Amino acid sequence: MEIIRYPAASRQPELTRRPLMDLSVVRSRVEPILAAVRRDGEAALRKFTRQFDGVELDDFAVGAGEFSEAEKQIAPRLAAAIRTAIENIRRFHAAQAEAPQPIETQPGVICWRKSVPIERVGLYIPGGSSPLFSTVLMLGVPAALAGCSQIVLCSPPDREGKLHPAVLFCARELGIEAVFKIGGAQAIAALAYGTTSIPKVDKIFGPGNQYVTAAKQLVSLEGTAIDLPAGPSEAAVVADHTARAEFIAADLLSQAEHGPDSQVLLLTDQPALIEKVARQVESQLQPLPRREIARQALRQSKLMLMHSIDEALDFINLYAPEHLILMLEQPEAAAAKIRNAGSVFLGHFTPEAAGDYASGTNHTLPTNGFARAYSGVSLDSFVKKITFQSISEEGLRDLGPVIETLAEAEGLQAHREAAAVRRREIGGNHV
Repeated sequence: MEIIRYPAASRQPELTRRPLMDLSVVRSRVEPILAAVRRDGEAALRKFTRQFDGVELDDFAVGAGEFSEAEKQIAPRLAAAIRTAIENIRRFHAAQAEAPQPIETQPGVICWRKSVPIERVGLYIPGGSSPLFSTVLMLGVPAALAGCSQIVLCSPPDREGKLHPAVLFCARELGIEAVFKIGGAQAIAALAYGTTSIPKVDKIFGPGNQYVTAAKQLVSLEGTAIDLPAGPSEAAVVADHTARAEFIAADLLSQAEHGPDSQVLLLTDQPALIEKVARQVESQLQPLPRREIARQALRQSKLMLMHSIDEALDFINLYAPEHLILMLEQPEAAAAKIRNAGSVFLGHFTPEAAGDYASGTNHTLPTNGFARAYSGVSLDSFVKKITFQSISEEGLRDLGPVIETLAEAEGLQAHREAAAVRRREIGGNHV
């Protein structure tokens, strides 16, 4: 990891830059995939599954037998852990539900807003070297709570044409039956356009590699909504004299092992802590099964020595990390100063991995600085907020002149008449 000591304020914006991706190259590879699936449907899906996943599939749907077989392969301890995580995630997200609150803005004029579930949603669950079955929980729980009538899940198959048993176990626990063995940009295309067996959805959720991310962005330009712009995983730790180097190193590595394009940062005002953390990172890295992946991520990661914790927090608000861990003597006071972050973890005993799995918050979060403007996935992500209004005769008698005056000032005579014709019916005064 690069060590940066006391960076000047003028240099700090440069230090917030993430590892660069050549989006033009990625998009040039993804666009033909989207076009082929739109044009050729499942014939294209079979071709790309053979090309990218190395397996020949005629039927992409997961059958009842595969669900049952997967359940048998799940150890009781893992099953219990998954069920505990489901309950915590459900409890946290259920509390986000909002009941309609009618407001009488003036006598006879009542307005309210109602949450209505998105009917058809697609959940993309990454596969590859580390199938993220926890993402099934993070997306499936709020989708079910929101009342989405159709939940479709896609995940890439392994070389035997199967999905990881934990992915199927989680899906069954949440009552998700429409599960398909298809991954990559071609899965996003199938969800966006629909095929013979895979339904077209209204909104697509879930993380993925740069090709999946590009595919989501491209289909969003064609009318299919997506959850949020998401890229490689990232985490930042802010630590003071009370922090323990071994805890910091563990959190940094927990994000670095996600992928070679991940990025992790430490910001501290303690010079000795920088050296201790560097040693701990190297020591803890050695036994990790994914150490080579983590090592690549560490090459583009930083240990930063700042003049003060307040300066570190200012940098954090500039950087807008996906995950922020505050290993401080007074983390609550620091948290009050945070304006830009996806999810914040307070104190020495709140590992970022808790949010990834089981504390209850959602781990689908904005990356690449998008936390400046985007929130992570929540119950709100699976609903639309529709506004309603009801106006009585009395209400229109009083509000009508206001409507007519404003419409006339904008030169929209039909708008004015829409109120005026009703007021004439009820005997209201003209403007």
